[in-house]
Amino acid sequence: MDITSLAGFLLAVGLILVSIMMGKAPFSAFIDIPSFAVVVGGAMAAGMMAFPLKSFLALPMVMKKAFLNKQDDLLAIIQQLVELAEIARRDGLLALESKMADVTQPVIKSGLQMAIDGNDAATIESVMRTEMEAVARRHKEGKSILDQLARFAPAYGMIGTLMGLIMMLSDMSDPSGIGAGMAVALITTLYGAIAANVGFQPFAEKLGLLSKYELNAMELVVRGVLAIQSGESPRALEQRLLTYLHPKKRPVKD
Repeated sequence: MDITSLAGFLLAVGLILVSIMMGKAPFSAFIDIPSFAVVVGGAMAAGMMAFPLKSFLALPMVMKKAFLNKQDDLLAIIQQLVELAEIARRDGLLALESKMADVTQPVIKSGLQMAIDGNDAATIESVMRTEMEAVARRHKEGKSILDQLARFAPAYGMIGTLMGLIMMLSDMSDPSGIGAGMAVALITTLYGAIAANVGFQPFAEKLGLLSKYELNAMELVVRGVLAIQSGESPRALEQRLLTYLHPKKRPVKD
């Protein structure tokens, strides 16, 4: 569970609710089902028009990643790559075959298996970077859906507001109802702003950050596998890979 995503979402919603309750207007004044339908339904409809159905239907899983994600332990990956490099340096690449069952990171396993099978460095790097590009494309598509919904929601909020103003201005027989009509008209703008800035856009940014973390881990693995394939010294490999960590997170050497 990503506690920052959950805490941030609950805090944003909580602040809005508390502010409403502290105001003079009744809470019921902020509830309007037609306005909600225009904003949420309109944004979703526009999203369906903008993206393939298969990609759009995957939106719940995309949102889930913002709350349920597990970042790779880069230090653990580095330590495993160094251990594998020591075995390869001492006993040869074929000795790694017996260690594949202990490798849980799929990218490491696929890269090392290609090295064990005798593929050259250029082929291994090409295949692994193609996999990185595929992962980046999937991440970009998921983020772009949320980015677009964050743009559509305020736009449909404005559409709802304009609809409300037209309906209000079409009947000016009762001046006392103008204030209430104006308030209802503005609710869709509020809903659109909340949907974009409490839901869609923050989670799109979180997914973009998580993608950078994952691609950084994959880049580390590519460097490590290529170094093992070339027979690089385990100590030199460790020093190279530790540069991917923040200085404060690097192990202290005696």
